Amino acid sequence: MRGRQRLARTAGGEASLPPESRFPGGSCVRPAGTVRRSCAGTGQPPDPGDGSRLPDALQDVTTQQETRPFAAAKPARWAADAVATMREGARLRLDYSEQSLWRVDRMIEGLRREGTPRAAVDHVLRGLGAYAGEVIARRTGAEWWATGGDHWLRTPDGRLWDPIDEARRCFAGDGSLRLLCRDARRGR
Repeated sequence: MRGRQRLARTAGGEASLPPESRFPGGSCVRPAGTVRRSCAGTGQPPDPGDGSRLPDALQDVTTQQETRPFAAAKPARWAADAVATMREGARLRLDYSEQSLWRVDRMIEGLRREGTPRAAVDHVLRGLGAYAGEVIARRTGAEWWATGGDHWLRTPDGRLWDPIDEARRCFAGDGSLRLLCRDARRGR
């Protein structure tokens, strides 16, 4: 068995690594031939000769992870699905830029002109509205909020925007995702 360590069976039938691959103290296991490191959690201080410098290693590490609000999970997924669908199905490249919203508006207008039933495109409109919301969020620092199944954006100045409803209005011929983004950026 080249490249693998052979497990030794103890009297109780449990598998263990051979003694030469154990750390000093016997509580931590390491592959044979690796550099000796201190084992955290053994209750023993690090061996000063092993080269570990834990306090110095963690000085630039932040323990708090930056995350998006929970309400952003669904719209972000809807937007990503819309991007993938448009890329694969309509060969339309969406790159989360403000200019891409012009293409989205034209796509929605084309669906309306073809006479596509609203029920057939409701899922697509939700995804394209979420995509526009993600563009606004990335450009303005807005955050997604959710209540009762509805999702909207809150810009840093406190204004609320509903890009998913704007996509539906665009399909009805009375809205524009590009103009919604422009207004959100300008502070109107």
